[in-house]
Amino acid sequence: MNEHVQHSDQAADRTKTEPESVSEWELVRRGDDPLLAVDDLHLRFDTSEETVQAVDGVSLEIQEGEIVGLVGESGCGKSVTSLSLMSLVESPGEIHEGSVRFKGEDLLAMSDEELRNLRGSEMGMIFQEPGSALNPVFDVGWQVGEPLRVHQGVSEETSRERAVDLMHEVGIPSPEDRVDDYPHQFSGGMKQRAMISMALANEPDLLIADEPTTALDVTIEAQILDLIQDLNEELGMAVLLITHDLGVVAEVCDRVAVMYAGRIVEYGDIEDVFLDPRHPYTKGLISCVPDPTVTDPNLTPIDGQVPDLADTPDGCNFAPRCPHATEACREEDPRLREVASDHYSACLYEDPQ
Repeated sequence: MNEHVQHSDQAADRTKTEPESVSEWELVRRGDDPLLAVDDLHLRFDTSEETVQAVDGVSLEIQEGEIVGLVGESGCGKSVTSLSLMSLVESPGEIHEGSVRFKGEDLLAMSDEELRNLRGSEMGMIFQEPGSALNPVFDVGWQVGEPLRVHQGVSEETSRERAVDLMHEVGIPSPEDRVDDYPHQFSGGMKQRAMISMALANEPDLLIADEPTTALDVTIEAQILDLIQDLNEELGMAVLLITHDLGVVAEVCDRVAVMYAGRIVEYGDIEDVFLDPRHPYTKGLISCVPDPTVTDPNLTPIDGQVPDLADTPDGCNFAPRCPHATEACREEDPRLREVASDHYSACLYEDPQ
């Protein structure tokens, strides 16, 4: 979907929907053998002072060769969800309910060794903070080549040669000269590109990309997105793209999940969600995107802030910010329900305008 998208104006429909009789996972699944299947995932952080429910019943699936976007404001739980999928959440974080299956195997039941064998080979990840993900003790070329040495058993010389190629593919200038540099000698954008080259080294079946184009200029952003799309098309690599940039999602994704306060509030094909959004939060996000064809666009920001996940409101988490909220919204806790074919919204009303 390459063209700029705007949601359609539709007549108000305040018809209250009935809850689905099946689980959210049964609702959103499309096939019997998804590459990645996330079923009712709950993750919390317990401290002596409070409990933060960072991920609250997330269900989604990714089929082979599919690009799925996960969008939302900062603080909505996107990044911690991605870490949960790779079993990388550290204490006091704890997954206390749900399952994550990759190629049918339960990742949450795997040993540390099994997970290490999976990460960097069949599953790759681009972290949001490349500065903290790169080891300052080793040069960048050594780190880019490490996945090849670990998972393919190639020599250090071969991995270094391949590292130069990978660094070139992600737009690092003069990679044959920079391969021996250390992370502190790279800018933020260059560190990001080095992280991307590491994640793509073994051509994984699934790439989890957490804000992969943060800190990159527009030219390099386009180059990275083109590279991800090329690998998707040529190798069938599936991608979970986590971002706040709706333009990027519209350009490269097949489906999109909109996240708010630890939950998926809308989910469906990219055209359906962007052209006919059904959840007030999704509509609010889209209304904040400027239309490049309009000289003086009238942007409408969403009032308020994402709630504290240690103290979420009663009823719908978005109700305090929603211009269409009713008393029922402040009392009932909505979950995803099908509002059109393969289009799901966690709102009590079919089209709250």
